Amino acid sequence: MSESVNVGLIGYGYAGRVLHAPLIQAVPGLRLSTIATSRPEEVRAALGDVRVCSPQELVVAPQVDLVVIATPNTEHFPLALAALEAGKHVVVDKPFTLDLAEAEKLRAAALRNDRLLTVFHNRRWESEVLGIKEALRQGVTGRVAQFDCRMNRYRPTVRQRWRETPGAGAGLWFDLGPHLIDLSVHFFGLPQQITASFAVLREGGQTDDWVHVILHYPDKRVVLEATNIASGSLPRSVLHGTLGTWVKYGMDTQEAQLQAGMSPLAPEFGIDPQPAVFYAGTGETTEWPVPRGNQLPFYEGVRDAILQHSPAPVSARDALAVMAILETTFRAWEQQRTLPLDFKLPQDLEWGESEQ
Repeated sequence: MSESVNVGLIGYGYAGRVLHAPLIQAVPGLRLSTIATSRPEEVRAALGDVRVCSPQELVVAPQVDLVVIATPNTEHFPLALAALEAGKHVVVDKPFTLDLAEAEKLRAAALRNDRLLTVFHNRRWESEVLGIKEALRQGVTGRVAQFDCRMNRYRPTVRQRWRETPGAGAGLWFDLGPHLIDLSVHFFGLPQQITASFAVLREGGQTDDWVHVILHYPDKRVVLEATNIASGSLPRSVLHGTLGTWVKYGMDTQEAQLQAGMSPLAPEFGIDPQPAVFYAGTGETTEWPVPRGNQLPFYEGVRDAILQHSPAPVSARDALAVMAILETTFRAWEQQRTLPLDFKLPQDLEWGESEQ
């Protein structure tokens, strides 16, 4: 492992095929050598000479250094735990686990076995999010009083798939909530209180398909929304501050480009043609170009963490925070009241972290 990391990918559905495999293959120092899937012919046709096996074989395979888990949500915890106990480094797609207790067990296993554990919160590297990060760094809006972030889809017809069938880890909020919550933690840290509302609004729906969550901070509110019944254009992110409002319309281009078969190394990959707009409180309107989206740094960070023992691109500590907030949103809705976030970030060091 002095020069490269052999990667085993569990799951070759949408996330494994469209997101993980192309990104892994585009990063020097990572070698996608093994895949666990029920579609061996499809894998070999797309990727050529890779070993195909079962998930149980992959997590203990001696030639695999890093296990990437892109399976249905219920399988994240048992596969990640087995891989960590077998001495593998682990990347888990979101949601990290089904609940906070599972997340804490995974982190403990990573610390016990001295292995890297991280979660694929890839939205941190989207153009919109990189633009928000830069706007916050420059203080464009002044003190932020409200942050609105939404992930809307127009999928009015209920489909027969595990995400839309009642069960552990199913529903829209388990799918999209971790993205939205992670961005809030990434930008503003832990909230103090949480208010949440869920609904099933589509005909024949059996799981939540509309969600509205408010994260309460001492000096601001974060409003998170997700729905499967939104058509047309609404801003994806809005920062309201003491100097004005920063607004970003349009989706990051990377996922659509990967789905179309574009290489992450292509010159046009991740370029966002739609700038943000800043509406100053004094009346001026300014277009605000956003950085190019680029998710490759996630897997570059994973490679460097393993080969150079540097910190993970997303800490397991942050993964726990997301699960604690996600769990509290469901309790807040069940109890129909605003609840405090009863969680504190663990302070013990993780892979690659130092005392300094």
